[in-house]
Amino acid sequence: MSNQNPPPQTQINIKIDEKVGEGTYSNFFVVTNSPSEFVIDFGRLLPGIPDAKIYTRVVTTPQHAKQLIQILEKNMETYEKQFGEIKVFGQHENKGVGFKPEPSSK
Repeated sequence: MSNQNPPPQTQINIKIDEKVGEGTYSNFFVVTNSPSEFVIDFGRLLPGIPDAKIYTRVVTTPQHAKQLIQILEKNMETYEKQFGEIKVFGQHENKGVGFKPEPSSK
């Protein structure tokens, strides 16, 4: 049995374009997948507007999608320890999340 030392970590310099750095607000997302890719669409739903508009699409591998889930879970845990539990409203079986359409008056 041999002792395997992990490879030394390399530093990654991250550069971000000013426009990208501003970010894009999203309150709606859709995730689809194939055996080789996950596609995550980020968009916005606005009250009174029946269509959601997709502003950003991220295509990634299943392995990177799983890493994203893991880092989000870790960050949620840290956030909730610091600020308290995040309550999610409107999550019931077979019900959509987001804005509800106004009842039609006929």
